[in-house]
Amino acid sequence: MSRPVRVWRRRPLAWLCAAWLCAGAVQAGTVGAKGEVSWRGQSASMSANADGSFVLHSPQGDRAIGKQPMTVHTASPLFDGLFAMAQDDLRQDSVSAIRDGAYDHGAEIPCDCYATGAKWPYVWTRDLSYSIDLVLWRLDPARARQSLRFKLSDVRESSATQGLYVMQDTGSGGSWPISTDRVVWFLAARHLLDDPSFAADTWRALQDTLAQDRLYVFDASVGLYRGETSFLDWREQTYPAWTEKDVRFIGESFALSTNVLHYQALQLAAQLAEQRHDAAAADYRAQAASLKRAINARFWRADRGMYMSYVGPNAMPVDSYDLLGIALAVTSGVADPVKATQTLANYPAWPAGSPVIWPERKDQPVYHNRAIWPFVSAYALRAARTVNDAPRIAHEMDSILRGAALAASNMENYELVTQAVHVDEGALSGPVVNSPRQLWSVAGYLDMVMGGVFGLGEDGRVEPKLPAAWLAPLFGEQSRITLTVSGKRITLVRPATLDGDLLVAASRQREGDETIVQLKAIRSGAKALRTDAPLYGPDMPAAPVVTQQGSSWRVTAPGKGVLYRDGRRIGPIDGALSVPVSATRGCFQLTQVGEGGLESLPSPDSCHGEETRVAGASGWTWRAPASGVYQAAFAYVNDHGPINTGVSAAVKQLVVQCEGAAAQRVPVTMPHSVGSQRSTSASFTASAGAPCHFSLEQGFNMSYLSHNAHYTGEQGGASGAVNDATVEALLLSPAGTRTP
Repeated sequence: MSRPVRVWRRRPLAWLCAAWLCAGAVQAGTVGAKGEVSWRGQSASMSANADGSFVLHSPQGDRAIGKQPMTVHTASPLFDGLFAMAQDDLRQDSVSAIRDGAYDHGAEIPCDCYATGAKWPYVWTRDLSYSIDLVLWRLDPARARQSLRFKLSDVRESSATQGLYVMQDTGSGGSWPISTDRVVWFLAARHLLDDPSFAADTWRALQDTLAQDRLYVFDASVGLYRGETSFLDWREQTYPAWTEKDVRFIGESFALSTNVLHYQALQLAAQLAEQRHDAAAADYRAQAASLKRAINARFWRADRGMYMSYVGPNAMPVDSYDLLGIALAVTSGVADPVKATQTLANYPAWPAGSPVIWPERKDQPVYHNRAIWPFVSAYALRAARTVNDAPRIAHEMDSILRGAALAASNMENYELVTQAVHVDEGALSGPVVNSPRQLWSVAGYLDMVMGGVFGLGEDGRVEPKLPAAWLAPLFGEQSRITLTVSGKRITLVRPATLDGDLLVAASRQREGDETIVQLKAIRSGAKALRTDAPLYGPDMPAAPVVTQQGSSWRVTAPGKGVLYRDGRRIGPIDGALSVPVSATRGCFQLTQVGEGGLESLPSPDSCHGEETRVAGASGWTWRAPASGVYQAAFAYVNDHGPINTGVSAAVKQLVVQCEGAAAQRVPVTMPHSVGSQRSTSASFTASAGAPCHFSLEQGFNMSYLSHNAHYTGEQGGASGAVNDATVEALLLSPAGTRTP
């Protein structure tokens, strides 16, 4: 039986300082000066032993934590002990062999690597890369490099373009190019380039991977890279429900997070090219600058004051947001200072923490939906530090600490409202999967302490930005707190006065291996957290009904909403609307409008107008009825794997040879399908009456990588590469309206 979820409203900042300072605010969760945490009737505390070990007393029972190589000394045994617990979790994730049921039939694979977590004992590209970027690069560089090397591969198919590529893991529709966030690998690798051999491999993989993505997933007409949101890869949790069985929308859409990762990869490529005096540096720099402009033009939603999580085909705006994408936009410099401050301030928070997506989906269980993920909270903390957002800094730190204390491990995720590791709500129960000692959660906790509290930066510089709400429990009556890492110490000295909400460095001095920072309080000027947002978005409507009436299309909707045509907003619709026929074909979608004008996810599309179906499996010929831009797609079946996983999305190059014109080559993807479906579209130009011949050349997919000879989960692995689909017909139509 489902229970109603309370929607929290805006309250003053004092309510949200709760976790460390507001000792009486039990309902919001408290961590007292003696080092205990209380939350929704549960509590946890820490006992410190003389030998440097600890015992955590939590709702899960007692956990003994041995003495660890890195230490913090504060007035809070809980804070000190949880830092030790994160190191103990990391020790357990540092393995000599990994395994997954879909590789080598589940047998162990020797690798001195970082495993993803207790329930995920393998190395996955995005989990590993975000973890290394957060903090693991500085703790065990050799293991970090070895783990990253495991995700590089050359090509086993002699007919395919050779190179060294980052692997896109199994995923929606048969992996890349539906999912395209593999470039996150470079976010991690950039920290480890002091090793010449690894630096050489990184440079090679960077050139090859970027070139491949430029060829297959960059849309020059929009200026963005296509593909799924990074990390948010359970389709129906974040994309329209109908993508559960048809991922074409995802393959033709554009994600904020994935585009920011491409921007950062291009920036790294420019930097490495300049170091090598390579003339490609200027091109990489220009591509990065152009991509930054496109991200700000396409994803910024002025009426919300936030960056959208993704935009649909033809850059259709979608009223959906995700915290990782926003945090990456802020920390990468894609967002200017005004947008950075605004987008964080407008992203909602709940007492337990910040959701990874907003708004939530009523019809989906807890996982990415209605959930807190500590590693995302750690990136949000970084973003908040970037813009001196003291309330957000405190909120993310509170959430990370409280979750680890009550769960007695750095868990994969938590339910949003309760911060529970599981809630029982029938079909909506979850989190559906929740692994202890999840690697990126462990890394997030360590980064919260080392970077968030003590301000240890990548270059060794110490820039603390500590919320004043954490002063009392960390310092107590003490004048100093310390962090010791690899024989080096950072000491923070409490401010003489407290007139502000953020503690920053007033001065620094070095005494041997110790950096001593005198803190001072400043007023950040940041807004209170947004706590007035509705929890859920409106229900998604059914597809509109479209009929042609003379020179207009009559669009009928099931109620009030917003109508879109070919990705462009037409305007409000209430029951029905007539739209002038401005082109010979149009595809219409609806959204429903809810509280605060929030729009639902878009309906399936209804397309009306001319489309030519040329039957056959290959070698099609057609004459354009008029000069102009056309779109080609294919009716096809790809049954080489289930729609939610695999490595065998069929990727082709469509070659269009029209009489009197140069050949045009455009990529087309036919992902794993449920029966007969429509491929992604390819645009081309043709002159009136000119015969055009269409053929398909092999492209590239993840099954071509040598590494996937170990893949035994589906086709395209140990039995050989698979890059095929059954083509039923070529579909041709005049291009609809395009977003300029």
